[in-house]
Amino acid sequence: MKLPGEDENRPMGASVVNMTIGIFIFMLLLLYVILKINKNDNRGSEYVRNAMQQQQQDTVEEITKDTGLESSSGLRAEDLGFWDMYPEKDEDTDKVETVTSNKESDDKKWLEDFKVEETVQEDPATDGKHTLVKLPDGTEEWVLISPYLKKSAYDFSNLTETAGLKKYTEGGKKISQIGVDISKHNGTVNFERLKSDGIDYVMIRLGARGYSTGQISLDDNFVENMDAAVKAELNIGVYFYSQAINQEEAIQEAYFVIQNLEPYRAHINFPVAFYMENITNDKARIDGLSRSDKTLITATFLEAIKAAGYIPMVYGNKEWLIKNVDLTKLQNYDVWLSQDGDTPDYPYLYTMWQYTTTGNVNGITGDASINICFVNYSDR
Repeated sequence: MKLPGEDENRPMGASVVNMTIGIFIFMLLLLYVILKINKNDNRGSEYVRNAMQQQQQDTVEEITKDTGLESSSGLRAEDLGFWDMYPEKDEDTDKVETVTSNKESDDKKWLEDFKVEETVQEDPATDGKHTLVKLPDGTEEWVLISPYLKKSAYDFSNLTETAGLKKYTEGGKKISQIGVDISKHNGTVNFERLKSDGIDYVMIRLGARGYSTGQISLDDNFVENMDAAVKAELNIGVYFYSQAINQEEAIQEAYFVIQNLEPYRAHINFPVAFYMENITNDKARIDGLSRSDKTLITATFLEAIKAAGYIPMVYGNKEWLIKNVDLTKLQNYDVWLSQDGDTPDYPYLYTMWQYTTTGNVNGITGDASINICFVNYSDR
């Protein structure tokens, strides 16, 4: 649809030609302007680079002046590595990886060395904080030494032995006494010969409670041994083998001991010892007792003995004393240690040491259990 007065067949006039020429001229001008701008940009970029290099050179001169470096050293902006801060990937990637790998290797080696050093420091065999205990089943265990118990302070360089009998001196003076412990298993003992052989005291078994029956009985040779020891004028102590399973039985055992000691009260000048141990290869009454139970039973017996006017003592080997009772609750009582060997490694204080059960002394036929006592109880 045409607007009024519009003619489709009208020929192209001069105005159209003029418009085409004008557009062409405009495009030429626009192209010129673009080329001009690009040229100026290149000059500007070169100016910026020159300015940055000049600034770096000024920085170098300032650093040289501040640090006292000679200007003749030839230090330039390029020497500071401003343009080489980040290495090209193809050239330096391997170097970066190598440095990282070396660092990881060094860290790993340091950690391994630290672990080795830490292991050495914590080795219970060398740290001085543990003691080795041999358990009834034959295995061994390193046990931490309690800081709350008095430690053994004996200097075993002062310990000498002659014909199987040990002697301990301090300042060149003998302070120890030698003894044997005796029961019906030793048969008939010649106490006069014991004394002439250098024995100072005897620890005589008074009696025992059966580990299966629970029956208390007097040692078959108790009266005979006591009378002979009194006659030989030896220092005398006794011990009782316990299988008590509660405090009531512990008191019963203590009263049994006190009653049978009464005729010999004036001659008992060494301790009355409590002896309990585990039974191997058989069931025993005390098998179900806890460490706390055994400690309470021990303390109950010893307190009753102390109340009767005797010196209480607990007997045991290293494993029993460390693993089976709580010594922190038995510190008021002297310890009779049983440990075969030249010197004991039991860490805590003890006053009597049974150092062999296969000794040889005049007056006892067969093996003899020999002891050394570091305290002369007869002087108390």
